[in-house]
Amino acid sequence: MQMQQTNLLLVYTLDQWDPFGVGPGNYDTEIADSIQAVHDLDDQVELARAIQSIYEFSFEEIIPLENCKEISGRLLEIKNNGFCAM
Repeated sequence: MQMQQTNLLLVYTLDQWDPFGVGPGNYDTEIADSIQAVHDLDDQVELARAIQSIYEFSFEEIIPLENCKEISGRLLEIKNNGFCAM
């Protein structure tokens, strides 16, 4: 899968995640930062902690690490395999 297609799928996956229930389309900054983290990290737990920190910084609320591990696993699968197993 081309990088652009991978990134679009990563954006879609994160946008649909909606951890704070504010609706898709309200996480542009967090999504951009999270996608950078996906490209920088290969460990699911490290990525989960990075995502947790990114969203906490913006929303001043902590997402449970288990929720972040779930999404980080999906994101790494997209990155590594070029498809989404939702």
